[in-house]
Amino acid sequence: MAPRPSRVLFVASECFPLIKTGGLADVIGALPLALSTEGFDAHVLLPAFPAVKAAAASRRKFADLEDLFGGSATIYKATSSNGLKLFLLDAPHLFDVEGNPYQGPDGKDRADNFRRFAALAYAGAELAAGNISDKFTADVLHAHDWQAGLTAAYLKAAGNTAVKTVFTIHNLAFQGLFPKAAFASLGLPATMFSPEGFEYWDQVSFLKAGIVYSDWVTTVSPTYAFEIQTDDGGMGLGGLLKSRNNKLSGIRNGIDTLIWDPASDDALPHSFSARALAGKAKNKAALQREFGLEENPDAPLFCVVSRLTEQKGLDLLAGAIPHIAGNGGQLAVLGSGEKSLEGVFQNAAIKYKGAVGVRIGYDEPLAHRLQAGADAIFVPSRFEPCGLTQLCALRYGTVPIVARVGGLADTIVDANEAALMAGAGNGVQFSPVNFDMLTGAIDRFFSLYRDPAVFAALRQRAMKQDVSWALPAKDYASIYTRLKSAAA
Repeated sequence: MAPRPSRVLFVASECFPLIKTGGLADVIGALPLALSTEGFDAHVLLPAFPAVKAAAASRRKFADLEDLFGGSATIYKATSSNGLKLFLLDAPHLFDVEGNPYQGPDGKDRADNFRRFAALAYAGAELAAGNISDKFTADVLHAHDWQAGLTAAYLKAAGNTAVKTVFTIHNLAFQGLFPKAAFASLGLPATMFSPEGFEYWDQVSFLKAGIVYSDWVTTVSPTYAFEIQTDDGGMGLGGLLKSRNNKLSGIRNGIDTLIWDPASDDALPHSFSARALAGKAKNKAALQREFGLEENPDAPLFCVVSRLTEQKGLDLLAGAIPHIAGNGGQLAVLGSGEKSLEGVFQNAAIKYKGAVGVRIGYDEPLAHRLQAGADAIFVPSRFEPCGLTQLCALRYGTVPIVARVGGLADTIVDANEAALMAGAGNGVQFSPVNFDMLTGAIDRFFSLYRDPAVFAALRQRAMKQDVSWALPAKDYASIYTRLKSAAA
C-alpha cells in the first residue's frame, strides 16, 4: 500500500466561500487546494458559525467532544463548493453568533472572544495530534492569525513534538489582546503567561503565542516580513520577530485564478481577456451607468475596493478627489469602515455628481465588476501585509496605484521612465505615503493613460503577470517538508 500524502491541517476563523470578512478568507479558500499539486493533503478546521453551517449543509458527523470550554461540541466533515476538505467545529455555546464573527451588533469586539478562539485552537491541536479520533492526524498544523494563535501553545503544553507547527501572520495590527484574567480559563501552564511566553504588557496576546510556540512563522509578503522586524513596523513585537528571523519567512499571497478570471467571470456583464479586450470597455460603460457616472469612454475611471480606514490611506485619497475630478477623472468606491470616511466619500458623490459614485458596504459580485470596469485601482495603504485587490486588478487589466509598502512593493513594478524603456512596469507606486506623493502618482497615471500605446502595453503586462498560488504553494510546501525532515 502506498504511503498517504503528507497531511496539513489549516486552522482559521474564516474561509471563502463559507464566511468572509477580509483577505484571510480568500487565502484559506485557495491555498489548501493549491497545495494538492505539491503532494500535500490539506484540510481546514473552521468554527461552525451559522453562516458556515448554512453554506455546508451536506455534512457528516466526525466526532463528539463532551466538554469544550463550557459545553459539548461536535466536529463535522464537509466539502465546500470549490472542493475544500473541511472540519467544522460546531459548539453552539461558542459559535452561534450572527453577522460579524468577531464583533457584536454594537461594532465592538465580543468580550468572550478569548474563550471562543481558544476553543478553536485547542480543538485544532487535539485534532492534529489524533486525540479526537484515530481516523485523522496531521503532519503539519498551519494556524492563521491571532484567532488560531494558541494552537501551537496547546501542542507544546501537551508535550507533542510530532506535529510540526506553522503560524501565518496576516496582519500584525490585530494581535488578539485580552485581559490577564482571561489566562486562567485557557487551561495552559502558568509559566506561559510570562514575557518569554505570550504575556504582553500584562495582557494575554494570542498572536504572540503563535510567534513564540510555532516551529516556523510566515507572513504574507517578503517586504512585510522585513518591516515587522523593525520598531516602526513591528507594533511592539519587532524585537521578538527579529529574534526569530531564522525561522521567519515572507511568502506573498496569490489569488484563485479560477474565481478571478475575466474570461469566465459570471459576475461580469461582458467577458474579456488580454487577447480580446473589447469587453473591458463595455464593462467600463456598464460600471459608469451602475455608479451614476457620466458615460464617457475617455474619462479615466479609478476605483476603490477596500475597508474605509486611515490604515488603508483612504483619508489621503478623499482629499485628492477634487484633483481627480478636476482633471477629468472619475472615481467609484465600494467599502465600509470608519463612519467619518464613509461620510466624506458620500458627500463627495453629491458634490461631484457624475464624477464620483459610492456604495457603502461590501458586495462580492460588485467587487468583480469594479475590477473589470475600472482603468485603475487605488491601494494607498500606510502599511499593507500583502494586499489582494491589486492582484485581482492585474488579472483584470486594471492598473494598480499603490503605496510602496509591504506586499504592494513586492507585487507592483512602478511604470517609471526607466521601467518603460526596459519594457517593464505594471502599475504606479508612490512613497512616502502622503498627500503630495499620492497626487503625483495620480498625475503620472493620467500621463500614462493619455498615451494609448504606452497604456495598452502597461495593461498587457499587468494581465500577463502570474498572480496565482502556484509559486507561493511551492514555498509553503518547502517549509512543511523542511520541518518534517528535521523531525525525522
